Amino acid sequence: MEARLPLFSGEVGPKVLRHINSASKTVTDSALPAATQELVKLRASQINGCGFCTDMHSKEAAAAGETSLRLNLVAAWRDATVFTEAERAALEVTEQGTRIADGAGGVTDEAWREAAKHYDEEQLTALVSLIALINAYNRVNVIVRNPAGDYQPGQFG
Repeated sequence: MEARLPLFSGEVGPKVLRHINSASKTVTDSALPAATQELVKLRASQINGCGFCTDMHSKEAAAAGETSLRLNLVAAWRDATVFTEAERAALEVTEQGTRIADGAGGVTDEAWREAAKHYDEEQLTALVSLIALINAYNRVNVIVRNPAGDYQPGQFG
């Protein structure tokens, strides 16, 4: 299986991805916990059916010390006891923020209030930015059909 388009060649692809990566680095360096960031990226990627990002973020999370139990339960986080209340709040905002097109009306006030109990304004800004960025990555990869399975942790630095 090959991608429809070589995103890393030409003029436009590398420039656009460099800007998205720069924004992503800002979030990575924020006070939003790294484990939460990986869970958010993994869950949004699962929802969007992005095999490439699901592969990448499950492997990156495992390489960073995340347990296989938690990684395997991200898709069923509501029924799992292995996530903190803060992580559950972040996953709820992630799902609602990712499923905007499903007619759900975006993130509810209740979900936002719960997240605000666990994260300060800078962390919430990082969370919102992360959700937007991973959804952008997901869409790019799904549209060009980037294949999954070959990603190696740290591959993109």
